[in-house]
Amino acid sequence: MAEAFRTLRVPASSANLGPGFDALGMALGLYLECRFRTADKLSILASGCDAAMISTGEDNLIWETARGLGARGPVELVIQNSIPIGKGLGSSAAAAVAGLVIGSELAGLGWDRWRILEEAVRMEGHPDNAAACVLGGIVASASDSAGVARAARFELHPRFGVAVVVPDFVLPTVESRGVLPESYLRADTIFNVQRAALLVAALSTGASEAFPAALEDRLHQRFRFGLVPGLEDVTALRAPGLLGCALSGAGPSILVFYERGHEEVCQLVQKVFADCGRGSEILHVNVAEHGYRLGHGNDAEMAGRGPALHS
Repeated sequence: MAEAFRTLRVPASSANLGPGFDALGMALGLYLECRFRTADKLSILASGCDAAMISTGEDNLIWETARGLGARGPVELVIQNSIPIGKGLGSSAAAAVAGLVIGSELAGLGWDRWRILEEAVRMEGHPDNAAACVLGGIVASASDSAGVARAARFELHPRFGVAVVVPDFVLPTVESRGVLPESYLRADTIFNVQRAALLVAALSTGASEAFPAALEDRLHQRFRFGLVPGLEDVTALRAPGLLGCALSGAGPSILVFYERGHEEVCQLVQKVFADCGRGSEILHVNVAEHGYRLGHGNDAEMAGRGPALHS
């Protein structure tokens, strides 16, 4: 009798949230879902969003990561993906976390959530996306002086909503990182520290009067204006009910914060992209309450809240 599948669900994530460069992240209700079990030979099937970009061979990132932990294999791995790849929504972090969880399971390591986070941060090089994938919600994170990941999560205030506007082009992270300076002025650093602190307080308490100042940034977005058509105009958008916009991770997707009942403000971002000759899609997503979830078969805890709504 064939071994039963184990199931894993890892959320997408948006990093930085404007001023929180490499420090703040948010788990989003788009998911990388995996079913896996040991098998006689390696078998990887991929479907869903950007499935053609997911390797089904030995170099699949999830399997490479799992195998690196000493996973007993080969495996049968079935991937259902809803996270756009190369769009600043944490697809690589989700794959890394999935590989670590699967590897821990198959190798019998029994790693807890914090060990998974620590290893994911080592792979990613920074904790923002990984912490959101592992813990869910909105997460402030850092690596301490010993290199150990530290993180604290909180919930988005219910009066606020978020959406992602995904343009029709890919921006490689290495290219987006490559335009950033090696050092910053003290004034710009203080500017961002102030706004990152304000943003955390505002998102958790519902202080709408803190916006749009709470989303202002001088450390990364302005250096990326030339890589994302319309980004400068998007970050300057102002409208009733619109709290503000920020580049999602390294881009090119845009994270939109708004007061609930004003979902239509997302169309303003879509119009900016259109004016620049680029198509885009609006994904109305919830902040994912949970980080990765592991189960067996059709385990009830794997049940989701349904797909994102598209515009």
